[in-house]
Amino acid sequence: MINSCRRIALLAAIPVIILPNLSLGQSSAPYTEGPVWEVQMIKAKYGLEDDYFKNLHATLKGPLDEAKKEKVILDYKILFGEAAFPQDYNVMILLEFANMAAFDNLRDKFDPIFIKAAGSVDQQTQIQVKRLDVREVLGEKIMREISLK
Repeated sequence: MINSCRRIALLAAIPVIILPNLSLGQSSAPYTEGPVWEVQMIKAKYGLEDDYFKNLHATLKGPLDEAKKEKVILDYKILFGEAAFPQDYNVMILLEFANMAAFDNLRDKFDPIFIKAAGSVDQQTQIQVKRLDVREVLGEKIMREISLK
């Protein structure tokens, strides 16, 4: 009788044990996950776009190239276009990261790169304040790239 109860309990437990393991690694999502992008939406002030891009070249290009070389980021892109309406952005800065885990302790990875390229944190703050004259940050997002299955 006890053996029969054990057998029934074991048979009842098999679907509970096996079914979840069958679905491991098999997502029902219609896409696969790719790298993660940090997207900054910037409004460069009208007529000052070239000044803004000169500032980016002098202060951002070097550190981003170094971050890419050190594999802190995979890549970066800067997109420029017409604003659709007066409050719209006209510049997007995109930083590509391997995955969400890349954001763990990100400041510890980026600070030495920016200190080497742009000086102390106080010097970097002065650069950011100067940028206020030529641009406005409208927003920032973290988005994952996906590929449809």
